[in-house]
Amino acid sequence: MLDIPVFVITYILNFVVADSSLAYLLVNKDGSLVSWGGKLAEYGITNLRKGENAKEQVIFLEGLLPLNNASLFIPFVQTEHGSCIDVHILPTKEVDWVLMLDSSCDRNYLFPIQQKANDFRLLQEKLNRNLN
Repeated sequence: MLDIPVFVITYILNFVVADSSLAYLLVNKDGSLVSWGGKLAEYGITNLRKGENAKEQVIFLEGLLPLNNASLFIPFVQTEHGSCIDVHILPTKEVDWVLMLDSSCDRNYLFPIQQKANDFRLLQEKLNRNLN
């Protein structure tokens, strides 16, 4: 393990919890919702029902659960509510943890850059076609 001072770890934890709108779901391997917490309402996730199928309550989970061994990271998931989140799914033997962190700032910063790069690539291809 890295030798990181407790002060730095505490800062990072506070940053993630406070500034990234951390939310979580705990889902049994049979798909039933065990518990939840954090800032789910910010992502439009409300009216959850314990013991019922999580994939029917949180649509973007369809086809992702249950996980077997490896964790899964899906960046920039657009929710029905219009939020943009990074989804981290961490499997254990009995349950899957679904962690959600707000990624709208990253999306708002990175997407315009990506769009400019795509525009440039298309312009370059058009120029190459015209030269040939």
